[in-house]
Amino acid sequence: MKFAHLADTHLGYRQYGLFEREMDFYNVFNHIIDKLIEERPDFVIHSGDLFEFSRPPTNALLNVQKGILALKDAGIPVYAIAGNHDIIMRKNALPPHVLFKEMGLKIISPNKPFFVEGDVFIGGTPYVSKHQATYLTESLKNLELMSKDYNKRILVLHQGIDKYLPFEYELELANIPESFNYYALGHIHARITDDFGQGKLAYPGSTEIWKIDELGNYQKNGKGFYMVDMDGDIPEIESINMEMSREFLRENIDFPELDGEIEKIKNHISTFSNKPLLSLTVEGGNFNRSEVYDKLNQVFSDICLSLRPNFKSQSLIDAEEILKDGSALNPHKLIIGRLKEFENQKITDLALSLFNEMSNGNTENAEEISKKFYEEFYDN
Repeated sequence: MKFAHLADTHLGYRQYGLFEREMDFYNVFNHIIDKLIEERPDFVIHSGDLFEFSRPPTNALLNVQKGILALKDAGIPVYAIAGNHDIIMRKNALPPHVLFKEMGLKIISPNKPFFVEGDVFIGGTPYVSKHQATYLTESLKNLELMSKDYNKRILVLHQGIDKYLPFEYELELANIPESFNYYALGHIHARITDDFGQGKLAYPGSTEIWKIDELGNYQKNGKGFYMVDMDGDIPEIESINMEMSREFLRENIDFPELDGEIEKIKNHISTFSNKPLLSLTVEGGNFNRSEVYDKLNQVFSDICLSLRPNFKSQSLIDAEEILKDGSALNPHKLIIGRLKEFENQKITDLALSLFNEMSNGNTENAEEISKKFYEEFYDN
């Protein structure tokens, strides 16, 4: 028996506010549907974050409807759970997945925690936040009991695990039952496969580049989905790579070599069929940021879909080194001291995380941390 495992499609995401990027996410999803029909798996598992928002745009809903119906016509059932982006963290809230139940989508939920496909148990739970860890642990114990009489057992989750996401996990590896043959995970956007329990634990990763820090793993391992063969004692996992709609470039330029490096990047971009996204850091030397920005904008604005410049002059680098060696006031200590009066460690942790991300120019990470904090503690 073979099945396909994918996750984190984030349909409806308009990266950098660009309509073209929203369409890129739809395009790769539709190519995956075509590939699934070509591969003819016995079933498909989607491990959460089908959508970017709990109230997706109409275009996202239409693309999913088209995909679900195409798989139904091909005789390929689809099982799915809700991820943290799919649902508001509120009691009795419904994910948008319910719109597709009548079209054949099989939703794994607290009300319907498992399905059986042939002799395979497919069970799981939608995303659970860290402050509900006890509930999640109990749910996993119950699923272990429900699955014990089945020959093959698949556990479907959308969680960060401490081994793979040490600073932002919701679930500890030690609390996951070891009686399952395949652990179909979502939430982490990098591709991960590991030995665990009676077989394999796997994150297929996101299907598109959702944040720039995913670029390294994409370049190493690709993006797409897994085909999993359950016929043997240990599942065999095959990575199916999908081609991205456009290139995502991350380049560093030494200011003294600015003109020559700009020309090299420009020539490289000229080989692409679609406009790329360019994240560019200029560092070293002392320079006027606005003048450098104007030069970059003049060269790249017409040949790139998005230009994301960062600047690190030598004076800024020197200042960072002073902070690192502790000879000046430590900003982390200042933040901790200022927030001490609130007597709330979660707020302090939030502030430190935001400082770390923003000081490194990682605005996307900072936005995601803020959103996650809001959903967990205030969106009730």
